[in-house]
Amino acid sequence: MSAGPCTIVATWALAWSRCVRDATDDDRRAPARATRRAGVSQQTIPPRALVLLAVLTLVWGTNWPLFAFAVREVSVWTFRAVAVTLAGVVLLAVARLRGQSLRIERRYWATIVVATCFYLVLWNIASTYSAILIPSGQSAVLGFTMPLWSALVAWAVFGERLTLRMALAIALGGASVALLMIPGWRAYARAPLGFALGLLAGFGWAVGTLILKRGQVLVPATVLTGWQLLITAVPTTIGALWLGEGPWFVPSWQSIAVIAYIALVPMSIGNVAWFSIVGMLPVNVAGVSSVMVPIVAMLSGALVHGEPLGPMQWTAMACSVAALSLALLKPGPAAQH
Repeated sequence: MSAGPCTIVATWALAWSRCVRDATDDDRRAPARATRRAGVSQQTIPPRALVLLAVLTLVWGTNWPLFAFAVREVSVWTFRAVAVTLAGVVLLAVARLRGQSLRIERRYWATIVVATCFYLVLWNIASTYSAILIPSGQSAVLGFTMPLWSALVAWAVFGERLTLRMALAIALGGASVALLMIPGWRAYARAPLGFALGLLAGFGWAVGTLILKRGQVLVPATVLTGWQLLITAVPTTIGALWLGEGPWFVPSWQSIAVIAYIALVPMSIGNVAWFSIVGMLPVNVAGVSSVMVPIVAMLSGALVHGEPLGPMQWTAMACSVAALSLALLKPGPAAQH
């Protein structure tokens, strides 16, 4: 268990400060971004987005193997409720210490609440039940079909231009996810509802992100994420109180440490990094950029839990790297011509 957290905790302070600083700087440029068109071939990927992508991949990818330890003594609902509440309070406290206003204009609240219901509430509830019905690792893979949903919805509903290069990146990303899903087909056949809820979690994440981006909510990422996490805390806390069984007790310090780590690092840093990336890139590019997260989750699972790592997994990694290269690396002058 210690391999995953110790690797990240060593760089936690640097990642946090850089992520929050970049998120704040990026939000100052939000009005300018609102006037851009989502043309991938005409947009240069900011170096800041690549830094945040590396942070996102690291903290989200290493999160999944820790999930089993977080719910060893408490229910999934209790874990979710505690984690989102702690993460939301911490993010708003950090924003306040940095001199940011915690006030959000009334015109943004409807967009934020609706987006949160899809992006965080639906994600947490659907992925929770999915993880109960099928192995949590396979549930994570299903949840990260989000890049495919995001690109397809952005194209079909919002008319975002899908270049040949981007379409190939999406296809490679889909192939990577499919390869990772193949070992779990037997589990899916035994529990089809778990399979459906895993896909629903990814769909909810994609739709919520699109709603938020299209709503042009000009709020610092740290403040926005903090309030979204606290909104999510309401239904998850109700669920924890309603579905909870047995007497109240204080978990062991190991469980408390793991839950605190997940709240402070993957939930806090990861969500701020994600919304900052979405603010800087077209949604379809941002979606494909997260395709490396399940790959890191797979590698972490192999290190922490001894999960299999064979030719199929390595092929999936190759597809993910190719998808990322197509989505994020700018073509040279000859290729553009």
